[in-house]
Amino acid sequence: MSLALELVRGYLDKKPDVSLETLRTRLEKKRVEQEPVVNANSLMPSEYGVAEAFELSWEKLDENAQSFGCLLSLCALADIPLSIETIEDGKKQELNEKAIADLLELHLLQQKSQGIYRLNPEIRQLIQMKLDKSSEADEAKTKFAAMMLEVAKLIPQQPNPEDILNLTPHIPHITEVATHLSQYVGDENLITLFTKLAWFYQGQGLYQQAEPWLQQCVELTQNCLGLEHIVATSLSNLAGLYESTGRYNEAEPLLEQALELRKRLLGEEHIDVATSLSYLALIYESTGRYTKAELLYQQALELWKRLVGEEHPHVATSLNNLAALYCYTRRYSEAEPLLEQALKLRKRLLGEEHIDVATSLNNLAQLYESTGRHTKAEPLYQKALELSKRLLGDNHPDVAISMNNLAALYRYARRYRKAKPLFEKALKICERTLGVSHPTTMTIRENYTSCLREAAYH
Repeated sequence: MSLALELVRGYLDKKPDVSLETLRTRLEKKRVEQEPVVNANSLMPSEYGVAEAFELSWEKLDENAQSFGCLLSLCALADIPLSIETIEDGKKQELNEKAIADLLELHLLQQKSQGIYRLNPEIRQLIQMKLDKSSEADEAKTKFAAMMLEVAKLIPQQPNPEDILNLTPHIPHITEVATHLSQYVGDENLITLFTKLAWFYQGQGLYQQAEPWLQQCVELTQNCLGLEHIVATSLSNLAGLYESTGRYNEAEPLLEQALELRKRLLGEEHIDVATSLSYLALIYESTGRYTKAELLYQQALELWKRLVGEEHPHVATSLNNLAALYCYTRRYSEAEPLLEQALKLRKRLLGEEHIDVATSLNNLAQLYESTGRHTKAEPLYQKALELSKRLLGDNHPDVAISMNNLAALYRYARRYRKAKPLFEKALKICERTLGVSHPTTMTIRENYTSCLREAAYH
């Protein structure tokens, strides 16, 4: 059934006594009235009948239903989750329920499933035209933008699979505000929207989708007066993404700029300065400048201890970072006590079910493997992998790295039947999320190829 006929049917359901002749007259009248609107808004000829039928239906709605419809028209062209039951105000809940029922009855809104609705693109455009001609357009757009901002604020920096499942239906509508209604948000809130969208994608290892949001953060903070205090954070966030995708040359100048900016604005003794020192040290480490990295890691560790005390997750992270560097430079006797201390701290402060605990388990396992204690390494690798899967889902790059580490241990022990499927899964995850040319992807591919070659000879 065409959309125009569907709208007419909805109208007749509400007005069963209207004759066909009367209906034809009313539609013709609406056609004449709507022709200038149709031409002015470049509606397709196939939409002409829709515009006339829409007008008849729209007039049947009360003011509350029309306002609700206008609000919905600001959503993206995607499924719209409506949780009416969460509204605490009983009267408002009833008004919204009635508005939804009226819109559904007139076929101006479609219900996909329980609590999930959708607007036809043509209906959405026609309602937006109504809204833009009204005196309440700015108020409605400001209200909708504020609603989406509150939802966006629920996105954590490290979303778990449950967070991602719950937030996914809202992402198109948050994106709609960030893209098309940014003037109704305000600069600092817009930065929040950009950052939260980036976190949503980064949390799934979808770095290409996260990058443009972080780039927009940097551009906005650098171009707007009064936002200098946020520039360093935006630079660090973008640099962190570049580091995750192996683009160290792009990350380094951003982190150096962020560190200098934080020192100037905040002074030497500040937690943000400690964070910048740690991030910059990681870049130096990743590019083989171990002496420079060690110095910054040590500075960061001492600064964290002075600022937050010995019993703090940031101190545990600094211990872990410095220990990892010692492992890279084969200073295992210096690394081991730091890794054990970091693991104990994280378990005590964060609990057993935390991604930082998985990182510590993995790093300690790597040290055991490097020092020939393979029977101690294997259970730690296994625990780290299972914990990462629970917290990040099965398709995250960090899960792939954990798979690679366990597979490498099996490969060393010539347990190829266990190693091969892990290498294969890890490679697929990294190719999909990081790309085929990422350093991590290439390392895993080399490991997998070597494993296949060795297995063929045994």
